[in-house]
Amino acid sequence: MLEKSVTIGQIEVLELGQIQVRTDTKIIEDGIEISKSYHRHVLCPADSLVDEDAKVIAIANAVWTPEVISAYKASIETK
Repeated sequence: MLEKSVTIGQIEVLELGQIQVRTDTKIIEDGIEISKSYHRHVLCPADSLVDEDAKVIAIANAVWTPEVISAYKASIETK
């Protein structure tokens, strides 16, 4: 029997408040993992959180203060 498992494997908060999310996809056959792959995406302060995992939303709500959002926007305007 084949099973597919998709979970959040890692959540990191980067220097300017960006949140990097690693999603782990595992294929399991008869209880034995036969394949694993990773996908990463980055959310920047004030990005939409629609369709994000509840853990990611909770971290964004804690980290993305108005000050963090302003500092992030200021940092990208200077580039």
